[in-house]
Amino acid sequence: MANRKKQVKKLKKKVASLKTKLSAAEPAATAKAVQVSPLAPAAFPDLPQIGGVRFASAEAGVRYKNRRDVMLVELAPGTAMAGVFTRSSTRAASVLDCQEKIGKTSDKGAAILVNSGNANAFTGSNGQKAVTGVAEGVGKAMGLPVERVFTSSTGVIGEPLPFDRITAKLDDLKASLSPEGIADAARAIMTTDTFPKGASAEVEIDGTLVRIAGIAKGSGMIAPDMATMLVYIFTDAAVDQPVLQRMLSGLMDETFNCITVDSDTSTSDALLLAATGASGAKPITDLRTADARAFKDALGGVMLDLAHQVVRDGEGATKFVEVQVTGAATPADARKVASAIANSPLVKTAVAGEDPNWGRVVMAVGKSGAKADRDKLAIRFGDILVAEKGWVSPDYTEEAGAAYMKRDELVIAVDLGLGEGTATMWTCDLTDRYIEINADYRS
Repeated sequence: MANRKKQVKKLKKKVASLKTKLSAAEPAATAKAVQVSPLAPAAFPDLPQIGGVRFASAEAGVRYKNRRDVMLVELAPGTAMAGVFTRSSTRAASVLDCQEKIGKTSDKGAAILVNSGNANAFTGSNGQKAVTGVAEGVGKAMGLPVERVFTSSTGVIGEPLPFDRITAKLDDLKASLSPEGIADAARAIMTTDTFPKGASAEVEIDGTLVRIAGIAKGSGMIAPDMATMLVYIFTDAAVDQPVLQRMLSGLMDETFNCITVDSDTSTSDALLLAATGASGAKPITDLRTADARAFKDALGGVMLDLAHQVVRDGEGATKFVEVQVTGAATPADARKVASAIANSPLVKTAVAGEDPNWGRVVMAVGKSGAKADRDKLAIRFGDILVAEKGWVSPDYTEEAGAAYMKRDELVIAVDLGLGEGTATMWTCDLTDRYIEINADYRS
């Protein structure tokens, strides 16, 4: 009996010790130290306020403790909404819901609600239940029809979204709405991101200054199949919805569809563009006008800036790489080659190791499926001619290549010598930190 008491006492000590360890580990699991990307900008930009747009963010505890994880955006009545979404066949319920709503016009206001920590993807009927619950909650709180409430979710796939934690914060979110809240909103949508992402531009429309400001999240599961991230862009320009949608869709293949971190397409990605018209500028109703072209150029600049920031925050990234392909037989072939190089684990690990292994570029060209001729192919690292006419350039030295690869920003250029097709993509290196981040993602 005495021996049994000793065993019970010993077991209780073990349980107490385990509880202590778990308690000590909890802060690390909920608020792990973030290693900010060495390619990050010095600070979040000073974004202009956009008339007709207000932001709020809050800690809802969707997955993590002690961090903002929900943002709410209020948009003025008459705001035109455009959007593009992931083409994944397993896209999340919120994406499907937005796709149904995005093409409709309305003189009502609108709202965007985004949560991080849980993607609400591959969750069966629970997914739509959560989207409906959030949209109805936001609509009731903001006095909006559910058709004007757009939601996004990002984070872990396959776990039901505890949407009641979000709806419980709606009154607080509404009370804290402010035109100055965009920076905190950018932080609230982050998952494995190491820095919040923002960009802006100004342009004159018929003599009136209009502003554009955007925020984005994205770090891993990034591949060019729409965007594979979350992006929200706001402008006080007045643009007809069909024109706004065509502008946005047309700019995708020059911006977000030209980036890749790991070749993986997410289930949850969305880009929403809101035009409030609050600037009072002349409405843009025709893509062929000078005003429309000027606005589109400014919008494209904001989108490209945000796209580059996503690559600079690629999980574990230490190098920003531009892949340039020229001389392809067709534009489609140029794209195939650029994609093969930008997505190649062998190329990306060579970049991480600062190894000028141009043979891996040759390999990527060969596997791409594009038309290629060994004796017409030329490869450059920046301005350094590495290979041409079927072999290494006689002027190339390994020392010059190795010195170039030590830079933080690199250009890998390939000329196929076959035609006029060109393509450019942006990627990053592949380091052991990428493995660490993704191995520990759910823990």
